[in-house]
Amino acid sequence: MNTKIPAYLYEKSNIVRLILLTATFALLFINIFQPFGSRGWYPHISDFKYFFFSSLIILTGMLVVVVSRLIMLAYTKKNDLYLWQYLLWILVEIVAMSLFYTLFSKYIPKEGLNRDILDIFRQSTINTSWVLLLPYAILWLYFSWRDKNNLLEKLAKSEPNVELAKKNLVAFPDEKGELKISIMLENLLYVDSADNYATIHYLNKSKLSHYLIRNSLKWMEENLTKDSPLVRCHRSYIVNLDKVKVLRKTKEGIFLELDTDNTSDIPVSKTYYERVMNKFSKYTV
Repeated sequence: MNTKIPAYLYEKSNIVRLILLTATFALLFINIFQPFGSRGWYPHISDFKYFFFSSLIILTGMLVVVVSRLIMLAYTKKNDLYLWQYLLWILVEIVAMSLFYTLFSKYIPKEGLNRDILDIFRQSTINTSWVLLLPYAILWLYFSWRDKNNLLEKLAKSEPNVELAKKNLVAFPDEKGELKISIMLENLLYVDSADNYATIHYLNKSKLSHYLIRNSLKWMEENLTKDSPLVRCHRSYIVNLDKVKVLRKTKEGIFLELDTDNTSDIPVSKTYYERVMNKFSKYTV
């Protein structure tokens, strides 16, 4: 009972829906089932006039719900509403509306003066409970279904972003398979290797950083370069082509110039030149 009720039960738009549906249901209920023998109060008027007068009475009684829900809307802006409070709130609505219909049934039609007021209140409470609880229950189920459906749609939309984030995160394990560092692809510059060690060059908070890891460049080429802008360009280098701004041919050879200051030019050997050029056209602007 100390559970907080879902926020959708007191959202402004849902409160409007609740009032409209409850009023519609009440109109149909009173005019179809005619509780309290209400049709006998006005035996000499047409069905249309009876519908008009009964609708006016019902909508006047619905002011109880309107006022109640406006108070709830204001209350929940600063406070949590718990299940026991919500159920008590509904009970107060039923009692208040029952009192309104009891007093009306007792003192407005002439036939009401001959009826016992407690009997009228009992019957009013039963009918009011039907009028309020049925649409309340239906709308609670509908709001719950819609809320869960919206949540599933949001999750479905977020999945591609999650997958994209995973794809853009490059994980570097050591030779034993133990993860040592993960770097966002947009921050990874290049990797150079010497013997069985590799140095990862990357940006950390816009500053050039390095991380030494025991693993081979061959393993990184086989596991990290597929479907990515990472490419092996030299027996000692893997480079992120997204970070390359210039490919320069000189007498000394072919070099890649990165878009980050204080980084060395990356050599491209003849062995890897064709592979680099194929990816270069795809991953650089």
